[in-house]
Amino acid sequence: MTTIKFNFNEYVNISSQNVGYNPEAKDQFLKMSRKLAAITAQELGLEKGSYDIRVNKAGVAVSGEVTLHSDNLYVQFGQSAMPGNGRFLCRSCKGRKDYTGGSNQWYKFEDLRDFGRFIDFLKRI
Repeated sequence: MTTIKFNFNEYVNISSQNVGYNPEAKDQFLKMSRKLAAITAQELGLEKGSYDIRVNKAGVAVSGEVTLHSDNLYVQFGQSAMPGNGRFLCRSCKGRKDYTGGSNQWYKFEDLRDFGRFIDFLKRI
């Protein structure tokens, strides 16, 4: 694993807050999620052009989401509408046109503090 310049504690803290109706917190959440998606792609060894990173700011009441979508993996960093959920979506897929993919699997934001474990989790999907 390469040296990662990302503040996981700060990200876990912002992701544990409801960022809907808080434009500054929402912008920070999306910016950090975008960076995390790029780091995740790098750590998985994905080559540029073999994946997409999409940002959907969505409406004022929700967090929006950042999606890392490769030919076989779909990871969406976004807060669930269900209070206290604290998880984000991961699943397999069959190409970058597959938006439904394999079974939804959920990963806890707080568990990102052990980023190597998260990367291993994604490799098993």
